Amino acid sequence: MIKAVIFDFDNTLMDFMRMKKAAVESAVDAMIDAGLTIKKADMIEKVYKVYDREGIEDQQIFNKVLQNEMGKIDYKILAAGIIGYRRAKEGTLALYPHVQLTLTQLVRMGLKMAVVSDAPRLPVWLRICGLGLHHYFDIVITSDDSGVKKPHPRPFQMALEHLKTKPSETLMIGDWPERDVVGAKGVGMKVIFARYGDTASTQVSGADYEIDDIHQLPDIIRQENALS
Repeated sequence: MIKAVIFDFDNTLMDFMRMKKAAVESAVDAMIDAGLTIKKADMIEKVYKVYDREGIEDQQIFNKVLQNEMGKIDYKILAAGIIGYRRAKEGTLALYPHVQLTLTQLVRMGLKMAVVSDAPRLPVWLRICGLGLHHYFDIVITSDDSGVKKPHPRPFQMALEHLKTKPSETLMIGDWPERDVVGAKGVGMKVIFARYGDTASTQVSGADYEIDDIHQLPDIIRQENALS
C-alpha cells in the first residue's frame, strides 16, 4: 500500500535547466553591458565549465569566472551579472505542466509527500516557496540537512523516518538514474523515472516506471495499491 511519495525537485517538479539557461544568458548580457569584453558565447561556455567542475548550484560562479578571466573581480561587472541572473531566474521559475494539479490530487488521496534534493537548503526553499509549493510537503531534505548527496541512503532514510512510512509504502520520483533511481532502490523503494525532466537522453533508467507527464503519477499509485 503506497502511503507516501518522495520527489526530487529540480527537473522533476520544476524545469530547472530552462531557468538556469535563461538566467546565465541574462547574466552574461548584463556583464557585457557593464564592460565585460568577452564574446557572449565564450563567456557562457566558461560559466558552464565551472558549473561542470564545481556543481550546478555553485553560488560563487561569476566570482570564479571573472577571477579566472580578468585576474581580479570588477564589482561593477559582477553586480550587473548577479542582478541580470536574478531577474531572469525569477521570470523563468516555472513548474512542469500538471504539477500543482497532481500534488493537489495526491493530497486528496491522503498521501504524505516529501522532497529529497541535492541542492543546498536556501536555494531549494526559495524555489519551493517561489512556486507556491511550500504547503504540500511534510518534510524537505536538502544536502545541507543530510550532509551527503544521493545516491547515499541517508537522505532517503531521513525522509522515511519523518514520513513514518516503510520503503515498501513509499514511491520515489526523479529525473537522475544514477542518483534518484539507484539511491531509492538501495533503501528498498520503488522508483518512477521522470523522463520529461531527463536532460541526458537516458536510454535505460532502471526505474520501475517511466512517465512523460507527472499527471500519470496518481494512476500508478492506484495501480500499486490495487495490487497490495
